Amino acid sequence: MKIEVKKPDSELLESRGVKSWPIWEKDASKFDWYYDAGEECYLLEGKVVVETEAGERVEFGKGDFVTFPKDLSCVWEIVEPVKKHYNLIEE
Repeated sequence: MKIEVKKPDSELLESRGVKSWPIWEKDASKFDWYYDAGEECYLLEGKVVVETEAGERVEFGKGDFVTFPKDLSCVWEIVEPVKKHYNLIEE
């Protein structure tokens, strides 16, 4: 299960309707998380390190477009407070 991180262009953001997605915010913290649906998100603020059960560490932050696969178990470490648009992907 791979977490995908990319720098989106304005065309991608517009085509996905990112600005209309809900916003989630969280202060610096560390917590376990399980994705029972896939998720794509666009970070407006913050810095995060996610570690998967397989030991993969992925860092991302402001300006990144991130896709998480369904059934992923991981630990989120929010290094700098996060504000992101997110969209759940029902597969």
